[in-house]
Order: sequence, then C-alpha cells, then structure tokens
Amino acid sequence: MTDMLTTPGAAREAASIVTFDFATLTPRERYKLLIGAVVPRPIALVTTVDANGVVNAAPFSFFNCLSADPAILALGVEYRPTGGQKDTGRNVRDTLAFTVNIVSDALVEGMNICATPFEPGIDELEQAGLTAMPGVKVPCPWIGQAPAAFECRHHTSLGIGNSREIILGEVVYAHFRADTIDADRHYVDPVALDAIGRMGGQGYATTRDYFDLPTMPVATWQSDPGAANRRR
Repeated sequence: MTDMLTTPGAAREAASIVTFDFATLTPRERYKLLIGAVVPRPIALVTTVDANGVVNAAPFSFFNCLSADPAILALGVEYRPTGGQKDTGRNVRDTLAFTVNIVSDALVEGMNICATPFEPGIDELEQAGLTAMPGVKVPCPWIGQAPAAFECRHHTSLGIGNSREIILGEVVYAHFRADTIDADRHYVDPVALDAIGRMGGQGYATTRDYFDLPTMPVATWQSDPGAANRRR
C-alpha cells in the first residue's frame, strides 16, 4: 500500500511511501525488511567453548551494546531449522560465558570462514588460521587478531518465539590492540579499529567514511539551524 507522508525539517515536501503490516508478513519477509533497513549492523565474532573445552567461533550481526552500567552486550542467536540450539547458544547455556571479538576489515576472511556451517566439534578458529588467546575471567578464548575483544558472563537469555533467543552478557574484561586505544582517555580510535558492518543480503560496509557531528544546544539550533549538518 502506498501513502503520502509529510516529513519534517528540510524535506517537508510530500513523499510517497510504501507501508507494511508486519502481522501479514512471513518471517522471511520481515527478516528481509529489517536487515535491509537496519544498517550497518556491527558484527560480533563470538567465541565460546563447549562442556568438553572445544572452541567454537561464529559471527553474528544481530548484535549490539545495550548498556554501560552494567556493561551489557546483546546477541540474537537463531535456532537451527530443527528447533535445536546452535553451538553458540548451547555453549553459553553450558558455560555461562562468551567472548565478543570485533571484526575489522583485516578479519573479514577469517570471519567468513567461521561462518561456514561446520559440524559440531570443529574448531573454526583453527580452520580460519586465527589465534585463540586464553580468557582472563571466562573460559572462552579471545582472538589474537581482533582489534578489540570483550569477555562476557551470561546475564540473561530471552526466548523469542520459535526461531531465536536473545542472549545478554555482562562485560567483565576487555582486550584492545595497543594502536586502537588511548588508554589514559579510554578513547578508541575508529580509524585504527577499522570495523566493518553488515548490510542487507550478503552486503558489508567499512567504517572508513567517518565524520563528527556534534549534538547542538537548543540556542545553537535556534540561532544557526545550518549547524544541524555541519560535519567535521
């Protein structure tokens, strides 16, 4: 269905839009709309261990930071088509821990290898030629080639329908490659981090097209509306 919408600000002219009632869509149709529009999404290359200590690594783009106090990271982990848990979900349930490794451009090949649907028990890091470094506060390793990694203890799991669970983890320890961070200021350099993001379909994006855009005081907006798009 097509409607007419009047948008605020600089685009006040009427724009033609297409609307969707999510109650009428299939799960696949909802998925395509969400991953195509909610972009770019950060990518977590998640490392876990199973009850026998076997390492698993898998990338997730249904991922984000939700809180700083406490420090909470969230993963959206899909179930298998049979309804069973994937390795990551099962390992988090069994060990109550996981580690999020940030994916840089240099890690793209390794991340894509880890996305391969290997049989359970296969060490994806070994297949990808990535280095497993011992965790400090959790049993899961972190990836030596990652620009940043966050060790997490399981906080909460939420069952979402029949297809997915949301796993919340509290960050208890972090590793940063030295060139990515000013440790005194706790400032992470986005250029050195060189993270990538997930787009729709099989698409990815870099974070190299970067600009600053300060939040304005009300007085600045009133006196100088052009400051709203004054990029640095």
